[in-house]
Amino acid sequence: MSMGYKVNVNDTFHFDIEKESVSLLDSVSVEDNKFHILHENKPYKAEILAADFHQKSYTVKVNNNTYSVVISNLLDVLIKEMGFEVGLAKQVNFIKAPMPGLILEIGVVIGQEVKVNDNLIILGAMKMENSFLSPRDGIIKSISVNIGDAVDKGQLLIEFE
Repeated sequence: MSMGYKVNVNDTFHFDIEKESVSLLDSVSVEDNKFHILHENKPYKAEILAADFHQKSYTVKVNNNTYSVVISNLLDVLIKEMGFEVGLAKQVNFIKAPMPGLILEIGVVIGQEVKVNDNLIILGAMKMENSFLSPRDGIIKSISVNIGDAVDKGQLLIEFE
């Protein structure tokens, strides 16, 4: 069995392509990110519109039709099956108090949509104010504290949907 690629187009079509087939592709670069391709005696114009090399995803235009393409090799497939997808950030769903302190300010309400780095809460501890910024985009599911509450280390402060 030769090494190949799994190609997903528009999250609808799935292809297995052998490595040898790729080397037999009749294509010529005509400009940066633009190609002329001959397949089964039919000409195609192809252009790479966008590329995310870390996620191995591309937006490709072929004869004025645009496609979203994701290419995976055998290692990518194994990593995904094991649950260790490369390049994905850990999804943070909770904000917990890193130390005992007093809630000085709450900058959000339940149901509010927040963006990365929005100010969520301020915790006073050891004569310092500690601001907690949103680690991700999301919606506030619950707020487990009120202004003036004393909290313990590890206590749940905010939960995301």
